[in-house]
Amino acid sequence: MAVDPKFEAASALHRFGFGPRAGSIAAIASDPRGALLAELERPASGRISDSDLLTSGEAARAAFDFRQVQRAARLAQRAERAMNNNAANNAAPAAGAQAPASQPPAADAGGMEARPAQGAANAGAANTAPSTAPALRNPGPGVPQQIYLEEAKVRIDAALNAEIGFVERLVWFWSNHFCVSADKGPVRALCGAYEREAIRGHVLGKFADMLTTVESHPAMLLYLDNARSIGPNSIAGVFRGKGLNENLAREILELHTLGVRTVYTQDDVTRFANVITGWTIVPPRQDPTRGGEFNFNARMHEPGPQKVINRIYPDTGFDQGCAVLADLARHPATAKHLSQKLARHFIADQPPPALVEQLVKRFRETDGNLKEMAKTLVTSPDAWSAPRSKLKRPGEWILSALRATGVTPPDIRPVMQAHNLLGEPLWRPSAPKGFSDENAAWADGLAQRLDIANQLARRVANLVDPEAAVDSALGPLASKDTRQAISRAETRPQALALLLMAPEFQRR
Repeated sequence: MAVDPKFEAASALHRFGFGPRAGSIAAIASDPRGALLAELERPASGRISDSDLLTSGEAARAAFDFRQVQRAARLAQRAERAMNNNAANNAAPAAGAQAPASQPPAADAGGMEARPAQGAANAGAANTAPSTAPALRNPGPGVPQQIYLEEAKVRIDAALNAEIGFVERLVWFWSNHFCVSADKGPVRALCGAYEREAIRGHVLGKFADMLTTVESHPAMLLYLDNARSIGPNSIAGVFRGKGLNENLAREILELHTLGVRTVYTQDDVTRFANVITGWTIVPPRQDPTRGGEFNFNARMHEPGPQKVINRIYPDTGFDQGCAVLADLARHPATAKHLSQKLARHFIADQPPPALVEQLVKRFRETDGNLKEMAKTLVTSPDAWSAPRSKLKRPGEWILSALRATGVTPPDIRPVMQAHNLLGEPLWRPSAPKGFSDENAAWADGLAQRLDIANQLARRVANLVDPEAAVDSALGPLASKDTRQAISRAETRPQALALLLMAPEFQRR
């Protein structure tokens, strides 16, 4: 029996993209696979060009300058409070002396709290002295948060405006695979630049290139503490006695390449950590023009050869670490680990073994070409015949809902709040393994999705016809029961909420 081309088109948009927009199903119905492949071939696909966005170095310096200004203001206010307190103490009546009868009480008669110390003064000089401390007013989010929100808006807009969103989905996948967290203070301002510089630039290139760029990026070095890792026998280690940090080395082996409990040992972790000592950043305090950028500091680098996974790597400085990463990128265990993750993300918690093997084979044949891997994914029959059982992760569902209702939010903050409520705050995973791609991690959050669906439906009900939205967002994927439930809804907001919560809409 022939497959309805619109059914395949709708499936492609939900499984490989961010769900349909108005007209999307009809636009690719003639050749859904071809549309996915064409998106991979578009020039600069996945990249974002915006001259207003800061590089990671610029963002780091801007955040550092902001923190310094805030610190100076706090110190100035602290000094002023101390000065006023000293003046008040010096002007206080001698012990046992009575205050003049006309002196006002310490608190207002109505029971109001006494004024804060910096505003209270008993002496005329202290009371009239002008304040010289910078005001610590709250004009809105600080510079790191402003940068974070600007980057978030650009990222969301790229997904909203994509015809299908396959390449954007790949960006999101690899960004989560190589995750950093904005919850670590110095990283917050760098998250967007990190994704643009380390992920988007290589999402359709070679895995080895992405790997080296990611692991040497300031955001990753700060997130996993390698910026402060010092070789015990390095010049800095001998003089300063600082310690080796194994966080980055361990996560590269366990999460980024080979997979947990595969071919490496704890000794490999330690030796690899020695290899990447000296991979650090230029301190913004020391260099206002290059602060926050990557720097290989030979004084911090552990000297000598290192043996990692049965191969000895001579001490060639920065290139020693690059050589280890190049071998890890081409290791068979890495091919299997990445193939399983990619298939699990797009297809099923337990992906078809034949599909995983196809991906492994193509990865190794092409020396880790990620575009070829993506082509293999969308041309495999197993990727299309698998049941639609995967729950969309919260971020994907939010984007699908916005696309289905035609909403382009002018303010990104409600979208970020929705991410937070649903347990997938943007660029803020709770651990280096990133957000889970298994259904069990997200099934308990469906009640919260209903809250978001109701809020969105109320806002757009006057602009969106529910039955037309069913056709554009689901088309032939919509079951008879779903269509009946929506048509029988008592109100338009209720009908739209039912669409956004329909099983067919929740799944990839």
